[in-house]
Amino acid sequence: MFVLTAFLSLLVELAIGYPDRLVRAIGHPVIWIGQLISFFDRRLNRAAASDSFRRFSGCVALLVLVGVPAGLAYGIQTTLGAGLFGIVATAVLASSLLAQRSLASHVNAVAEALEQGGLPAGRTAVSQIVGRDPERLDEAGVSRAAIESLAENFSDGIVAPAFWLAAGGLAGGVAYKAANTADSMIGHRTPRHEAFGWAAARFDDLINLPASRLTALLIVSAAFFVPGTDVASACRAVWRDAKKHRSPNAGWPEAAMAGALGLALAGPRVYGGVTVDDATMGAGGRRDANAADIRMALKLYWMADLLMIGLFGTIGGLFLLLN
Repeated sequence: MFVLTAFLSLLVELAIGYPDRLVRAIGHPVIWIGQLISFFDRRLNRAAASDSFRRFSGCVALLVLVGVPAGLAYGIQTTLGAGLFGIVATAVLASSLLAQRSLASHVNAVAEALEQGGLPAGRTAVSQIVGRDPERLDEAGVSRAAIESLAENFSDGIVAPAFWLAAGGLAGGVAYKAANTADSMIGHRTPRHEAFGWAAARFDDLINLPASRLTALLIVSAAFFVPGTDVASACRAVWRDAKKHRSPNAGWPEAAMAGALGLALAGPRVYGGVTVDDATMGAGGRRDANAADIRMALKLYWMADLLMIGLFGTIGGLFLLLN
């Protein structure tokens, strides 16, 4: 039933997304979770406290941040039941945890900005989806940043929540989204958050392990069907480069995307004026990416997304046939 719920939620989000009118009326689950995270950050993350106490406080905060929303989600799914109405209603609610349409829209906006407004417009567009300093990016840097964001967010924003929906139902999807949002807000190695956000960062690394590998497999598989991409190069890049990334997860989808497109992604990047050294994904590929490469990456993304939907649909269909 959980796999079927994940399959239907992907279809719902693909069809209608999360309407802007709904955001204006009631907000969004990520916004609600973010407000709870901000509350704990203000109340528990005190600069005067020792690092050990702040780390302990961060662990307690994470337990509440994940446990309370997941418990509410479990109660909702249990109340809706396992019948047809309950599965469909749960899928509609779960679709709010996915971001197929919005991710593609934001990345496509970067390509359009570069084509229509040049580098200044491209920098403005890419600043909406990456944290690095846009003014330090040339056209190739803007394009690489958009493609890297597409690959990583395909894993974090779509494959991972869908995977945990399939594994644990609405509670599993909500728990993942809460933990991932906590990592994005407090899981940084800064003086304020290195201790308090330690648990959030480590837990997010753990729960993204299966999805990041699945995402790489989906991208490699998608290269079979997208003309102009290279399956063999994608496989080599994943095998050779993925484990060299400073993140235990981001390297897998980035390496697959880089190899398939013949690009060299990642490498040294500047965040907040600080250069972060990182291994190159797709070593040997070209660095001069452009808007055309962004559009090719989007074709690869959509094919990989459709393959995932087909996979979940097949598993869900088999479940119905066998039961």
